[in-house]
Amino acid sequence: MTELTEPESAAAQPSPDWPGSGDAGVTDTVVAQALARLGTLPRIPVSDHENVYNELHDELLAALNTVPNNSAPTGAVPTNGPA
Repeated sequence: MTELTEPESAAAQPSPDWPGSGDAGVTDTVVAQALARLGTLPRIPVSDHENVYNELHDELLAALNTVPNNSAPTGAVPTNGPA
């Protein structure tokens, strides 16, 4: 039978360290904003985490479904028929 860790034990305490997004080299502003919002999770009650994740999912999905202003691939050559 597995022994449970006592609540007073250091092993049972949550880690005070929260992974930071830092500068992950993200160039997309929507993704950068999402990562910044994830940094607030330690200050939000766990019961609200699901709502935060759902909102972030919806934001990122909407961003993926949005056609950017410059949707032509870089280096693309327009085709106007045979040359």
